[in-house]
Amino acid sequence: MIHSYLFVPGDRPERFDKACAAGAGRVIVDLEDAVAPDAKQAARAHVARWLRADRPVVLRINDAATPWFAADLVLAAQPGVVAVMLPKAEGAEVLARVAAAAPDAALLPLIETARGIAALADVANAPRVQRLVFGSIDLQLDLGIEGDADELLFFRSQIVLQSRLAGLEAPVDGVCPAIDDAESLRAASQRARRLGFGAKLCIHPRQVPVVEAALAPRADEVAWARRVLDAAEKAQGGAVSVDGLMVDRPVLLRARKVLGEAAS
Repeated sequence: MIHSYLFVPGDRPERFDKACAAGAGRVIVDLEDAVAPDAKQAARAHVARWLRADRPVVLRINDAATPWFAADLVLAAQPGVVAVMLPKAEGAEVLARVAAAAPDAALLPLIETARGIAALADVANAPRVQRLVFGSIDLQLDLGIEGDADELLFFRSQIVLQSRLAGLEAPVDGVCPAIDDAESLRAASQRARRLGFGAKLCIHPRQVPVVEAALAPRADEVAWARRVLDAAEKAQGGAVSVDGLMVDRPVLLRARKVLGEAAS
């Protein structure tokens, strides 16, 4: 499972290869927020020259209400774009347009507006959606919310719930803007994991190892999972406990999930 997504500005081609070497699960080449309006065309040209099939990346395009959307869709169909991130996803109609334009790419809708929250079920169930992405900072702005913790708990929980109901991969939590505050990033990543998120957006290469360590199964969790499965195998269907706790079906499923994530 991919635990980290690292943004790189689409108008900074000298950073593309560096971003790919930073160890993130996936790099997001950004044509939206990271690129000024007068640099959009040049950014698309830079990205088009750099893309290739053996270097898979996510392409964050501009939203459908902008004048750059149509040209971005053309670029999204190029080899090497394995997923398209759509800002301000608020329904299945625009996602269908993206899917038609980029038939080989998965979709990563950004949920970052009140309308997006209201349309979560429709967005999550749209064809080719791989996982939902929480645009926490934009949602704060849209709703006039101050704070990223308990203030956004309802919205994070709704994104996790709708992801599960739609059978999607665990969603991606929003960015932590404090580039040099590893402890805050670690705490935010661990909170996201406790809430059911499986990945986090990163805005700087230094954030990647912190996010990866916080979201990937820990060594003690892997050891516990192996003990559980070993004990269950030896019991051959009989009652068994591990670390003083009864091993039942949910515990077995959790252990298998931990080992599956550790192996991926």
